[in-house]
Amino acid sequence: MTETTLAPAPLAVDDTVADRLFRTARTSFQWTDEEVTDAQLAAAWDLAKFGPTAMNTLPLRVLVVRSDEGRSRLVPHMADGNKPKVEAAPVSLVLAADPAFHQHMDDLFPVAPGIKDQLEPDAAAREHMARSNALIQAGYLIVGLRAAGLSAGPMNGMDFAAVDAEFFEDSGWKSFMVVNVGIAEGAGTPHPRLPRLDFDQIAALA
Repeated sequence: MTETTLAPAPLAVDDTVADRLFRTARTSFQWTDEEVTDAQLAAAWDLAKFGPTAMNTLPLRVLVVRSDEGRSRLVPHMADGNKPKVEAAPVSLVLAADPAFHQHMDDLFPVAPGIKDQLEPDAAAREHMARSNALIQAGYLIVGLRAAGLSAGPMNGMDFAAVDAEFFEDSGWKSFMVVNVGIAEGAGTPHPRLPRLDFDQIAALA
């Protein structure tokens, strides 16, 4: 693929927005003492919820870990390299997929009456749908957090089964990621920006 076959198109947002959401945003693990408010987290979700999911399933669930007690329960289940990151973060979000997402489908997808009952007996299909769509929503949420003026440090080095037993035994949610959240101290990381692949390195024509 060459420049003659695909000319660059201008963005529909200005550079300030593009920088905030993508170009200058970094995966952070160095934080200021500024508070992360529930209003900021809700504002991030109020953007992320509009990202597309299959049949509008919205299976992502979020456990907000802010208290010392909650942090003390989460840290032991993180990989050793991630334990100090959770300890230092103002807030840690445990992202999980809800296999019982279908309970909301009558409201979320009314164009398919009866879809909740169709999904009810197929637990394996629901778990697959929940995970694949929650992973998509995690990306939306990270961008939403950046739009709310926050920085994010996503990671999945953790004992998922232990986290689920610790926090989600009653709900049945399935954890898949922890995202540390706060106001970045400086760039949020001492590491330089790593290279990225250009479009012509990842795209193919058919």
